[in-house]
Amino acid sequence: MKRDLLKVGILKTGRPPKPAIAQFGTYPEMFMNLLGEDAYAWRTYAVDEGDYPEAPEDCAAYIVTGSSAGVYEDEAWIGQLMAWLRAARGRTKLVGVCFGHQAMAQAFGGRVIKSPKGWAIGEQAYRVLSREPWMDEASTIRLPGSHQDQVVEPPPGADVIAASEFTPYGALAWRDQPAISIQLHPEFEPAYAKALIEARRGKVYTDEQADRGIVSYDGPDDRARVGGWIRRFLET
Repeated sequence: MKRDLLKVGILKTGRPPKPAIAQFGTYPEMFMNLLGEDAYAWRTYAVDEGDYPEAPEDCAAYIVTGSSAGVYEDEAWIGQLMAWLRAARGRTKLVGVCFGHQAMAQAFGGRVIKSPKGWAIGEQAYRVLSREPWMDEASTIRLPGSHQDQVVEPPPGADVIAASEFTPYGALAWRDQPAISIQLHPEFEPAYAKALIEARRGKVYTDEQADRGIVSYDGPDDRARVGGWIRRFLET
């Protein structure tokens, strides 16, 4: 671990489909690629396997990854993660992405459900509702989405900072602790996002849904911009 680098932990809550890992890496590796492998002193904790820091203060910040699980599921590791998040409140910085966004909302008093709206797949556009100190002047962001679960009641102490009509609680910033979260996936490269859609074609998504999601990646996205936002949040 390099001296003087900010210590950032990644709480791994799931993994990509096995065939995709060789080409695209694990979720922790995707975040390291997005934010800079040499930018921080990284440490991964497989919380879906019961691996946790000894104390929240072991790292200056933690990123909670995506997962195929639902935060409302009766799994022991999910309950353990919720308890850890509540214990970590105010003692370290927290960043949640997709499942991590939902887990933080649920842990801190919000509510998450499997949405009757169905799946959000492909590039999704959010309006920026609140320009935080770690953000630039963008009025919209466009990032990969892959979710059916949604936050339907935000937790006390958190403001909605970006959203769409489909996902009205798409990104949150807490005012009572150093914590932010987003439903979309800045860590997903478009090639991986398309591979994930293809892996679920005919099983999770219809051909029409899959085709629409694939085509959406022909346009630009804001992965680099939102990655910069996360870095500035971690470092200020």
